Amino acid sequence: MRRCAARGGEFTLNELERLPIPLLEWFAENARDLPWRHDPTAYQVWISEIMLQQTRVAAVLEYYRRFLEAAPDVSALSELPEDQLMKLWQGLGYYSRARNLQKAARILVEEWGGVFPNTYTGIRSLPGVGDYTASAIASIAFRLPEPVVDGNVLRVTARVTGDEGDIAAPAVRRQVRAALAQVIPTAMPGTFNQALMELGATVCLPNGAPLCGSCPVAGFCRALREGRVQQLPVKSPKKARRVEERTVFLIFRGERVALRRRPERGLLAGLWEYPNELTDGTDWPACWALASKSTRQAGTGKHVFSHIEWRMTALALEASGPELPAGWVWADRDALQNVYALPSAFRSFAHIVEERLLEGIRAPQ
Repeated sequence: MRRCAARGGEFTLNELERLPIPLLEWFAENARDLPWRHDPTAYQVWISEIMLQQTRVAAVLEYYRRFLEAAPDVSALSELPEDQLMKLWQGLGYYSRARNLQKAARILVEEWGGVFPNTYTGIRSLPGVGDYTASAIASIAFRLPEPVVDGNVLRVTARVTGDEGDIAAPAVRRQVRAALAQVIPTAMPGTFNQALMELGATVCLPNGAPLCGSCPVAGFCRALREGRVQQLPVKSPKKARRVEERTVFLIFRGERVALRRRPERGLLAGLWEYPNELTDGTDWPACWALASKSTRQAGTGKHVFSHIEWRMTALALEASGPELPAGWVWADRDALQNVYALPSAFRSFAHIVEERLLEGIRAPQ
């Protein structure tokens, strides 16, 4: 009986050795029809995998289609204007992913002649590409036997093997990758990786709700056999988020609303936003200087980032003059829809802005 040691526990490879055949047979019958699976070039796998980080498949489909229309290859991506790139990414969040895509595309054009490297090491060297993404591209596009390890894979392997190691621990991730490297089919590594992720995404579900009756590996799943499905996988709790109370200023003039660009570093770097500050009021002068006496509370919203939670109250202000501070712009409805990328953090106020801008259009000039 072969074993694979890990910090926090150890599991046998017996269950994992039995995975490939039933898993691949199940995947052949149950794989979702996803556009990046039709023609799995390195570029298409790369774009889809970066988009799918921290994002549901259903939410990515339309983004993927629009992105490939605007940037069908590495060269086109390298040349996209930044505002267009950010607009294409608007709503997906984690905007550094998009910037790293373009940074990597420019490296591919300048150093690789626009051709994707066909080795794991070469792929892994690109900005924004970690172990998981490099393995996905290498296995799916180039059929290299590199196992992928994401949340879905960690959940499946923990349950199938009954392992109680903390899946948030790097040592456990390394253990799982090493174990899968011993069982991944060398003839179909990309298909195996996709099947394993698919099983976790559609059957071996999180939060104690797996569909064990539909699972192709239920017959040798240790967690199911031992009645521990609800307890696995083990994951250490996340650190509590910091809460910030913020005031959002919706500053209008006619049929336009004021936007400002965020700093080039830090949270939501370089994106456009409705001006907002901490509710203690220490940084409000620029906003109040633009406003007339016509001020009203316009609504509330909340947005959760990985480490911060914003609790927002919006004030609607009518500007007393056309001048704006440096780095601010007036944006009409067309510009909001087609030019400026606003983070989803401000989605709660979109309908308020839309109604007010329509009123501005209808008002006598």
